[in-house]
This record gives sequence, structure tokens and C-alpha cells, in this order.
Amino acid sequence: MTTLTGAGALTKLAFRRDRIMLVIWIYALTAFVAASVYGLGKLYPTTGVRLEFITTAGHNPALLSLYGPLYGTSLGSLTAWRDAALGGVGLGLMSIFIVIRHTRADEETGRLELIGSAVVGRHAALVTAMLVALIANITIGVLMAIAAIALGLPAVGSIAMVAGFTGCGLAFIGVAAITAQLAQTARSARGLAIGVLGVTFLLRAVGDSAGPAGPRWLSWLAPMGWAELDRAFGVVRWWVLALPVLTAAVLATAGALLAVRRDYDSGILPQRPGPAAAVGWLRSPLALAWRMHRPTVLAWTIGGLIYGVVVGSSAKGIGGLLGSTQVKKIVIKLGGHATLSDAYLAAILSFGGLIVAGYAISAVLRLRSEETDGRADAVLAAGASRTAWGISHVAVAAAGTIAILLATGLGAGLGFGYRSGGGGAEIGRMVGAGLAQAPAALVLGGLAVALFGLAPKASVAASWSVLSVAVLLLFLGSMLPVSHWVLDVSPFQHLPKLPGGPVSAVPLVWLSLISLALGLLGLAGLRRRDLG
Repeated sequence: MTTLTGAGALTKLAFRRDRIMLVIWIYALTAFVAASVYGLGKLYPTTGVRLEFITTAGHNPALLSLYGPLYGTSLGSLTAWRDAALGGVGLGLMSIFIVIRHTRADEETGRLELIGSAVVGRHAALVTAMLVALIANITIGVLMAIAAIALGLPAVGSIAMVAGFTGCGLAFIGVAAITAQLAQTARSARGLAIGVLGVTFLLRAVGDSAGPAGPRWLSWLAPMGWAELDRAFGVVRWWVLALPVLTAAVLATAGALLAVRRDYDSGILPQRPGPAAAVGWLRSPLALAWRMHRPTVLAWTIGGLIYGVVVGSSAKGIGGLLGSTQVKKIVIKLGGHATLSDAYLAAILSFGGLIVAGYAISAVLRLRSEETDGRADAVLAAGASRTAWGISHVAVAAAGTIAILLATGLGAGLGFGYRSGGGGAEIGRMVGAGLAQAPAALVLGGLAVALFGLAPKASVAASWSVLSVAVLLLFLGSMLPVSHWVLDVSPFQHLPKLPGGPVSAVPLVWLSLISLALGLLGLAGLRRRDLG
């Protein structure tokens, strides 16, 4: 028996368990690149239009921090610039989730203890997790390259571009392998790995947006920076692509060494003991729900503030960035017939509202995970009613949604006011525009509550499917002549186009009432159905 005994059988089992999740990741990330190539080709079809955009974007610190510098004027260069950082983040997140799921999460739930009682080597589970993530990254990279080449991009540049994306995924396989050994819980391991992802993205952003005298070397410390520094579709620096491979190999080896130096079901980092008795304010279901959701709400709020600052800063002089007349028409269609900067901000804040709706859904669906993992039984056994338990999580989800949108609007006001000199007046306008997205986001959250109460087994898939439809309708409505009867299915279609557009309280009130009705319907269903 070796340390890898049973790895083959575990790998087959892992692929079977992840077959749905992997298909979703593969489709979403491949479609992301394909849509970028197709969309940028339609919006910036000529070298002159692209050159105008590149000239303006190269002097915009907000865009440089978000996407990085541009190398070249071809459609491929523009695609690589648009997708390098975000594609790397997507593959990095996928790698983190896969590795933690098959290591620390299985260990926490006791599944690895059952597997380990059979003929299974010490390193089999870790190697299985890394192998599944590696195959998923390579599969996505191959499909991305095929899609880019099929849409007309040069083969060599396409391969270099997706190799940079895949390199990010490989690097974070190693990061997750280490955090799975450091932390004692899957949530902490994911949090540490995602924290490393966020720090490296920030280092790249600071390095890319720094001036000639600034710390541009920071971009070399991040896998997302390597994905753009290989300069796909130009004079390709193939040697840069060796950096993520070496990083992944070193980190994976370190993770394997740590795995044999710790006890089962423990982490290298000591677990901080909690107090012997809980404080008085934790005695209610609402306080417990807030304690559970607090880190996520704070992280989303900070992220919303940063997102707002970036998009608000980039709105100044947006006409030069948009370039072609077709792009400007799309932005005005999304954001309303106002000034171009207001239309752009309204469109971006609308997309931000869809993102925050994703938070609302995930926060509500925490109820489902608490139920299936058995933690809800302990709360209900202590005397809390089902209604109080459900309301506690729904209330925190609603308050968190509003707080995140408030922070996003505040950030947009600060960024736009700083660049345009508008001051406090711009902050007030943007805060109002951000909060105007709340009723539509809460409708999707309310739908998740209704599904949880009435059809719990389908609640996760159905809730995220509805959000996907809303995102699809947003983009289809801006680029294709889709009937308004179809577009009106999305609650975001009924919101006023703020900032700049006329304010109407009627749709906001109706959407708020619909979200409340859906929430009450779900809570009523929760009272009547069986748990588990």
C-alpha cells in the first residue's frame, strides 16, 4: 500500500459527484470568452475605433486597475485585455471550490474518515482533488481556445491567452491545497484561499494602475498579472507561462507535506476557542443569523464600495472609451436617454443590482444548507419557531442587500464626484441610484424564499436559474430586438433609469410588495412542510 493507493477510484467518484457543477463551470467560463470575442468584434470592428478606445483606456486609472494595460490594437489584444484578470479569477475560484470540496469539506463531514477506513493512501484524497481541478482547468482552456479560434482569432495568440487563464487556475489549486491543511473547517479554508485571491488581484490592480514612477513590479506577484504579461496576440512571452506552473508545483508539494504533519480533522493553525457562555444578545434567532452572515455581508459591502468607486471613476470621459456609435446606442438603451455618463452609470448600476441579487439569493439559500446539514434542528430544538428561524435569515439577507447597494452607490458617487468635481451632489444622486436597484434584487431574493418554503429540493437550482435568465434578458434586450413582453419578465426591466432618468415610485412600490408577498408565501410553506 502506498500513499496514493485508491486515488484512481476516488477520482472517478469525484467526477461523478461534480458532474453537474463541472458542466456549469465549463459552460460559463467558455461562454464568457466566446461572448467577449463575439461582442468586442461587433462593437469595435475596425482598427480606428479600437485605437480610439485604447488611447482613452490607457489613461484611465480605474480601467487599468480593473483590466490592466493593453498590448496591441488587434481584436485579440482587446479580448485578452478584457478577459485576462476576470478569466483568471473565475478559474481560480473554480479550483478553490473543487479542491476544498474534496479535502477539507469531506474531512469535516466525516466522509474521508469512512473512505480512509478502506484501502486508501494518505495522499489519495488530496491528489484526487488536485487532479480533478487540473483536468477541469485544462478542459476549459482547450474549449476556450477552440471558441476563440472558431470566432476568428489567431491560433497562437488564442492558445497563449487561455494558457494564461489556465495558469491562474493551476496556481490556486496549490493555494487551496495549503489552506485545506491550515484551516480546520471548509468555510475557513475557502475564506483563506479566496482572501489570497483577493490580495493578489489587488496587487495586480495597484501595479497595473501605477504610473511610470509607481510600483509596477507588483503585477509580477499575481497570477492574474502573469495572464496579461505574457502579451498574447503580440510578441508572446512564453516563459511567463512557466511561472504559474512552477508556483502550482511548489504549493501542491507544500500542501502534501503539511497533510502528513497534522492530525486528522485538525488544522495546522490552532482553532480559537470560543467563550464558555454566549453573550446575551446571541439568544435570539435573529442575532445568531446576523453572527453567521456577518463576514459575508461585510465582504460584499466592501466589494460593492470598491466596485462603485471603479465604475464611478471610469464614467468621466466615457464617450472616448465607448468609441463606436453602436456601443453608445447600447449604453443609452440600457441606461436611458440621459447624458452619456449618466446612461453609462445607470447601466453599470443595473448590472451591479443583478450581482447583488446573487448575494440575496445565496443569503436566503443559507436556510437550505442549515436545514440539510442538520444545524437547523439544534436551533429549533432550543425553542425557536420555524417562522422566527426563517425570518431571521431573510431579514439579514434583505438588510445586507440594501447595505451593499448603498455602498455601491456611495462608491460610485465618490469616484464620479472626484473625477468630475461634482462633490456631495453626485454622492446623493448615486446613492439614490444604487438604492433604486434594491426592490428588483429583493424580488429575486423573495422568490428564493418562496421556493425554499414550497419546493425546497428545487430551490437552489431554480433560484440561480432565474437569476441567469435575468442576466440574459439584460444583455439580449440591449443587443437584440427582443419583444418587451419577454423583457418584462425581469424585475430589473421595470426600474427607473437612474441617475439621470425620471423617478417613479410606482414600480418601486409594486416590486417591494411582490418581494414581501413572495417572502410571506415561502414562510407559510416552511411552517407546513417537513424538514430535511
